[in-house]
Amino acid sequence: MSHPNGLPENKFTDLLMQVIEFRDQQITPHVVEWEKTRTFPANAIAAASELGLLGMEISPELGGLGMTFAQKLKVLDVLSEVSMPYAFSLVNSHNVAARLARHGTEDQKDRFLEDLLNGKKLGSSALTEPGAGSDFSSITTQATPEKDNWRLNGEKAWITNAASSTVIVAYVQTEPGARARGIASFLIDGTKAGFERLAPYDLIGSHAIGTGGFRLNNYLASNADLLAPAGEGFSAALATINEARTYVASMCCAMVEASLRTAIDYASERESFGRPTIEHQGLSWQLARVANQLEAARALTTNAITVIQGGDNEAAILPAAHAKKFATEFVEPALIACTQAMGANGLKEEFLLGHRLTAARVTNYVDGSTEIMTDRIAKSLRSTYT
Repeated sequence: MSHPNGLPENKFTDLLMQVIEFRDQQITPHVVEWEKTRTFPANAIAAASELGLLGMEISPELGGLGMTFAQKLKVLDVLSEVSMPYAFSLVNSHNVAARLARHGTEDQKDRFLEDLLNGKKLGSSALTEPGAGSDFSSITTQATPEKDNWRLNGEKAWITNAASSTVIVAYVQTEPGARARGIASFLIDGTKAGFERLAPYDLIGSHAIGTGGFRLNNYLASNADLLAPAGEGFSAALATINEARTYVASMCCAMVEASLRTAIDYASERESFGRPTIEHQGLSWQLARVANQLEAARALTTNAITVIQGGDNEAAILPAAHAKKFATEFVEPALIACTQAMGANGLKEEFLLGHRLTAARVTNYVDGSTEIMTDRIAKSLRSTYT
C-alpha cells in the first residue's frame, strides 16, 4: 500500500542519488559475471536493505520508508537501467514484506518482517505450478486440514527468488475442484522439513531473478501460518497485480531509455563517411522511432501510476494492462534498434544491451503474459468505446 504523501521531495532526491551510487558500485560491476556464472546475487539484494529498499512502501512505524508507489517505481527504474532482473528480484522480496505488513498477524510480523526488511531472509510469492500459469484458479497444490494444522502437498514453478528465498507466500487449493473459492495462502518457511527446493532453471539469461521451483512434501503448516483463508486467497493474490504490471512496464521504459542514451552517445562519436553516424538519416530516424515509442510507453505507464495512486483497484485494471502490453511489445524491437545503431559493437557485453534483451523477453511472461493483457483490453472494448 502506497503512502499518500511519501518521502519529502528533498529526502527522496537524496535517497535516489544514494541508490545510483549503490547501483554503480554494487550492481553494475557484477552484472555480466552473474550472467556468465548463472549466479543469483542474494547478498547484493540483501545489501539494498542498507538504504531501506526492501521496505520501500512499508510504513516507517514498521521499519519501512513509507514511499508512494510512484517513488518506488523511480527507484526500480534506476536499478533497471543496469539490471532489470536484479530490480525484479528485489521488488518481489519487498512485496512479501509489504503483504505481511498490510495483512499479516502480529505473530507473523514478529516472525518474519524484520528479517525481510534487513535482508537476512528473502521472500517469494508462489502462484504458478508446472500445469497452471495464466489460469491461476486451476492450481492443484493442496492443503488438507489436520486438527489445528494443515498438510501441504504439491509443486510450484517459475517462482522469482526461488533460488534462496525462505519466506514464501504459497497459494494452495483447500477444496479440489473449487477453483478460486477454494484458494488460500500460507506463509511457508523454506528451512522446515517438507520443503524441497529445486535447482534454479537454466535460462537464456536474467539469472539474477533466481527463477526456480519447490515441492511441498507433506509440509506441516499451522493455523498461525494461514495468511489468507479459503475464498480470500485468490482475490488477495490479484489485489496488487495492477501495481506489478505497471512497474514491469516502467522497468521496460528504463531499459530502453538507458539503451537509447548509450546508442546516441556512441553514434555521436563514431564517424562514417566523414561525419558522426547519428547525422545519417537512416540511423537517426531509427532512434527517433525508439524515442517516440518510449514517450508513448511512459505516458501509458504514468497514467496507470496515477490511477493506482488514486486507490481504485478496479479502475486500474485497464490502464495497467495497456501500459504493460505496449511496453512489453515495444521493448525488444527498441533494444534491437539501439544495438543495430551501434553496429557490431552493440554486441559487446560491456554495453549491457544483450543483458537487457533477455530481460525484455522475461517481461512478456511475468505478472500476466502479453496475451492476458490483450484479453483484458479486448473484454473492455464495448464498455469503453460504445
